[in-house]
Amino acid sequence: MPIPLLSYAPSSQNQRVAGFVVPGDDQPKVFSTDNILSPSDFDALIEAAYRQIFFHAFKADREPCLESQLRNGQITVRDFIRGLLLSDTFTRSFYNLNSNYRFVEQCVQRVLGRDVYSQQEKIAWSIVVATKGVEGFIQQLLDSDEYLEAFGYSTVPFQRRRSLPGRAQGERPFNILSPRYNEYYRSKLGFPQLIWQDQVRSYRSPDRQPKAGDPALYLRLARSIAPNPATPPRVSTAAMNYLSLVPNRNAG
Repeated sequence: MPIPLLSYAPSSQNQRVAGFVVPGDDQPKVFSTDNILSPSDFDALIEAAYRQIFFHAFKADREPCLESQLRNGQITVRDFIRGLLLSDTFTRSFYNLNSNYRFVEQCVQRVLGRDVYSQQEKIAWSIVVATKGVEGFIQQLLDSDEYLEAFGYSTVPFQRRRSLPGRAQGERPFNILSPRYNEYYRSKLGFPQLIWQDQVRSYRSPDRQPKAGDPALYLRLARSIAPNPATPPRVSTAAMNYLSLVPNRNAG
C-alpha cells in the first residue's frame, strides 16, 4: 500500500505573494499552445520546454517522437513535459547522479516553477519516489493542483515571479543553476581536499600573514642563500712517511 503524501507547511515565497505584474523584458515569456500561430511558434515552444527541463538539449538528447506528437495535437504540453522528465537523458543526468532529496528539489524547481518550501517537503516527495518510483512521482507532481492551476495542460512551466518590482536583480533561473558544483557535489568530491588542494592548504588569511619585521619574512631569503665553503685539499695516504712522523725519543 503506497504511503500518501505527507503534509508540509508552505513558506512565503515570491510566487505565493499576490502583486501587480508589469509586463517587461524581465518578465518570463509564456509559451502555450493556446497562442500558436505558425510552425515557428511550435519550434520556440519546444525549445522552451527543453530549456526548462534539460537546460540544453543536444541532438542525441532530443525526443523526435514526442515532438511529432505535440505538433500533430496527439499530446498536450503537459504530456510532452512528462515525456521529457521520464526520458533516458533526464534519468541519466539527474536521477542517477543525485540523491532522492536532490532529485526532488530539481524536479520541483523545473515542474512547479518554484523552490522547495522546506526539508519537510523534500522528505515528503522523497517518500513518494521510494514507494511509487520515478514515474509515479512525476505523475503525481503533474497531477497536483498547484501545477494544474499554474500551467494547466497547454503551458510550458517557467519560474514564477523570478523578478520582482523594486529589486535590482531577480533570482537566478533554476534551469541554469550549476547542479554539479553546489554544496552537495562538493561534499561528494571531498572539496576542498581533492580540488585545488595545494592552493587551499597554502592559503593564509590576511590577519595571519606576517607583518613587517616578522622573522618569517626573512626565512625565504635565508633559504635562498647557498654558501659554498672551501673544501680541504685531498692528500693521498700513499705519499705519507709514517716513520718520520712518529716522534723519536732518545733514552739517555
